[in-house]
Amino acid sequence: MEDTKIIDDLSLEQQKTVFGQNDVFIKTIERSLNVSVFVRDGEIRISGEGNNAERAHEVFMNLAELARRGNVLTQQNVDYAIALSAEKKSSREIVEIDSDIVCHTISGKPVKPKTVGQKRYVDDMRRKMIVFGVGPAGTGKTYLAIAMAVQAFKNGEVDKIILTRPAIEAGEKLGFLPGDLQSKIDPYLRPLYDALFQIMGADSFAHNMEKGAIEVAPLAYMRGRTLDNAYIILDEAQNTTPSQMKMFLTRIGFNSKCIVTGDRTQKDLPFDQVSGLDLALKILRGIDEIGISELTNKDVVRHPLVQKIVEAYEKYEEKSQDRVQDRTQERRAYKKYDHNNRK
Repeated sequence: MEDTKIIDDLSLEQQKTVFGQNDVFIKTIERSLNVSVFVRDGEIRISGEGNNAERAHEVFMNLAELARRGNVLTQQNVDYAIALSAEKKSSREIVEIDSDIVCHTISGKPVKPKTVGQKRYVDDMRRKMIVFGVGPAGTGKTYLAIAMAVQAFKNGEVDKIILTRPAIEAGEKLGFLPGDLQSKIDPYLRPLYDALFQIMGADSFAHNMEKGAIEVAPLAYMRGRTLDNAYIILDEAQNTTPSQMKMFLTRIGFNSKCIVTGDRTQKDLPFDQVSGLDLALKILRGIDEIGISELTNKDVVRHPLVQKIVEAYEKYEEKSQDRVQDRTQERRAYKKYDHNNRK
C-alpha cells in the first residue's frame, strides 16, 4: 500500500542545500528508496510503497539537520543518510556525530567523524591507551588518528608526535630507487606528511620537525627505544611481521597513546608471511585498555565511487574464498572416496 509523508518546515535556503545542485540529491533518494518526491510551494511530498516513504522522510530530516548546522552537503552525506535509514537511526545520532569536532585544519575547516563507525573510532582513541583502527581505504583511519594526535599535542597532553610505517616494497626494491636513504623512504611516508600539512600547516610542521617534537620515520627506526609522553601512530600495519608488531607495541612508555591503522585486504607481504596486524588482533582482543575499531565500506568518506570499488572487491573476494572452500571439500571427498575404494 502506498504511503505519503509531508515535510513543510524547511526554509528555502535549507531546501536548496538538501536538494543539491539540479536536485541531484532528490534523484538519488528517489532512485535508492523507490519513492516519488514532489516539491510545490515550499512543501515536500514523498510517496512510496511500504516503509519506503518513511525511510525517505527520515533521510530528508537527517539531511535538513546537517544543513541547519551549517554543513555543505555532499553525495557521501546523502548515501550515508540512506544507509542509516535502513538501520532506523534517528537525527539524534546524526547530531551526535556532527557535534564531535576533533580539531580544525589550518584553513579553519572542522575535522570531525562523518559516520557512526568513525565516531566509535574517535571515542576509542579518547578512552583507550592502544587503539587498532582497521578497515578499507577511504574510511579516515589515518587522517582521524593524526587529527587526534595534533590536538593532543596542541593541548599539551603529549610532548611529541611519532608517525611510522613499515617500508614494504610494493613491486620495487628500495635499493633500486634513486637518492639517499631519506629520499628512498619519503614516498612511503608521504600520506602522513600530507595529513600533517593540512591540519598543522607547512610552517608549523617544519618548525616542530626541526626541534624534534614531530618525528616521521620507518618502523625499523623504533627498535630499542622507549616512547614516553608521545602520541604514536603506526600506519599500514597490515604490512608488519609479527615480530615487528610485537617490537612496536612494546615501545610504549608512560603517558603515551598508540594508534595502529591498517587495511587487512591490502597486504604487500610475501604470500606465505603472516601479518603482524592479523596476529595482534587475535592475541590482544579482549584486553580492556586496548580498543579495536573495525570500520567497513559504510564508513568510506571519499568519493562515492571508492565505496563501490571496495564493495565490488569484497564481493569478489567472498566468491573466491567460497570457490577455494568448495575445491578443498571436493578434494577431501575425492580422497575419502579413493581411500574407501582401495580398501
